[in-house]
Amino acid sequence: MSELKTQGYKRYDYMKDLYYEGIEKDYEELRDYFRNDLPEDEYAKGLNRFRRYSRALVLPTSRQIEWLPNIKKDDKEYAAYFQGKFNPEHPGDYREFAAIDEPILNNKLLRKIIMADYDETFWNEEDLIMPIHVGVHFVKLRVEHENDIAVSSPNSLHQDGEPFTFAHLIERRNVEGGTNAIGIPEVRHQLPEDTKDGELHEVFEITKPLESYGVADHMVSHYVSPITRGEKDEEGLRSILLIDYQLTVVAEMDE
Repeated sequence: MSELKTQGYKRYDYMKDLYYEGIEKDYEELRDYFRNDLPEDEYAKGLNRFRRYSRALVLPTSRQIEWLPNIKKDDKEYAAYFQGKFNPEHPGDYREFAAIDEPILNNKLLRKIIMADYDETFWNEEDLIMPIHVGVHFVKLRVEHENDIAVSSPNSLHQDGEPFTFAHLIERRNVEGGTNAIGIPEVRHQLPEDTKDGELHEVFEITKPLESYGVADHMVSHYVSPITRGEKDEEGLRSILLIDYQLTVVAEMDE
């Protein structure tokens, strides 16, 4: 049985686990797209965060990935994202992020990662008569100057609201920080240093391309610390591919 199901989180090495001839070229295409084609996060102006987002459906019976249409505004394409009450910085807000460009959506490695993550998720049998909704986030934190800081959202231990979320490192270069923490659900909205002994399962860093982890949202909370520039006199980058999975029909539960 997967550690994701038994302990609520699991770590992966997808460069090794998903290896196929041509993976390096497909990885480089993703890495270069993160470097050059992510606009500033419009909801985090001046916070050194850049992102794109697209939505898809995974069809459980055929194992096909179908990308959902975008919203067009001012000749640009956006994808709508709603996280309900789970992000304390944007509670109940719909946000629209710049969409991922179509050639990248067809990247073989990206599609393999989506399906590998999907195969780690677990659902009730009746859930799988419907497609599973997939949210694909490209997020880059960039620090150019010595005193710059870049912060992930939200900046605390949290739960996402989607049943499963996976994080895959695309690039980490010349940065300090970016430390991950996995905790019990009850410490959400806290910082790791404010928790008590036994309330954190693990603290770690992902440093290699496609080093990854996944969480089952109802079982744990999770966090990544801000980054600052490293020792070299050049910009620092931390680029992450985030993928979340949820049912396409979600009942509103009484609180």
